[in-house]
Amino acid sequence: MIELPIVKKEPHNPKPKWLKMEIPIGENYTRVKRIVKENKLHTICEDGRCPNMGECWGAGTATFMILGNICTRSCSFCAVATGRPGEYDQDEPRRVAEAVKLMGVKHCVITSVNRDELPDKGASVWAKTVREVKKESPETTIETLIPDFRAKWDWLYHMLESKPEVVSHNMETVEDLYRLVRPQAKYTRSLEQIKRTSEFGLRTKSGAMLGCGENDDQIKKLMYDLLEHKCDILTLGQYLQPTKMHLPVAEYVHPDKFKHWEEYGLELGFKYVESGPMVRSSYHAEKHVF
Repeated sequence: MIELPIVKKEPHNPKPKWLKMEIPIGENYTRVKRIVKENKLHTICEDGRCPNMGECWGAGTATFMILGNICTRSCSFCAVATGRPGEYDQDEPRRVAEAVKLMGVKHCVITSVNRDELPDKGASVWAKTVREVKKESPETTIETLIPDFRAKWDWLYHMLESKPEVVSHNMETVEDLYRLVRPQAKYTRSLEQIKRTSEFGLRTKSGAMLGCGENDDQIKKLMYDLLEHKCDILTLGQYLQPTKMHLPVAEYVHPDKFKHWEEYGLELGFKYVESGPMVRSSYHAEKHVF
């Protein structure tokens, strides 16, 4: 009789009850999905597998993702496809503006993939998109969740001249985990970008994921560094592994701990802190225009 080898299963790390997600339903959800599809647009809600898509789309809001849906970087946490992007769609800014107008969005959030292969890193498309939205919907406020432009500061300023109400750039994680989580990014470069944005005169925002293996002292350092570099708004949320090919979850952080970090951040001096397991950078973004 042949004995089969014993295969050890990897320990299962089930999601706790506080991470239960609602199934996307409702008339507004269907309407937003139709508008996005008809205008041939991308959203980080879909491409990034955001857990709040049902809630946000049900409320008639979405985070548009410009410059295509293929990123030139390969962050270990992100579900967006990595590869060599094709030519960007020069009509995209107009279609984003049209979709915002059709949806009647009061506060519009725009993000993008990294386009490191472009000479301006996509800054001119960013500026054009913001201006088109403002032209079509002058009452709509805008938050731009931008990449780091590889420290090409002239292009950053070109984008900032379009004057969005909030400029967000996510740190994503603590400094000691950058090589693991964001191998093609630099902690100091992202901090410098936030500082330059603030000195330009615009409201600044950043976000990070918890549960990647960081400790309390590293989180505190991240907060101190952000405040030192003039960040106004901070968001903290639970990291969720999008596929088995991505970074595994090290810890599911309890909601009470998120509440602790919210209170701690406000005491330190952030003007607004959004902290909770389901929080993402664009979650309740309309509250961050103050």
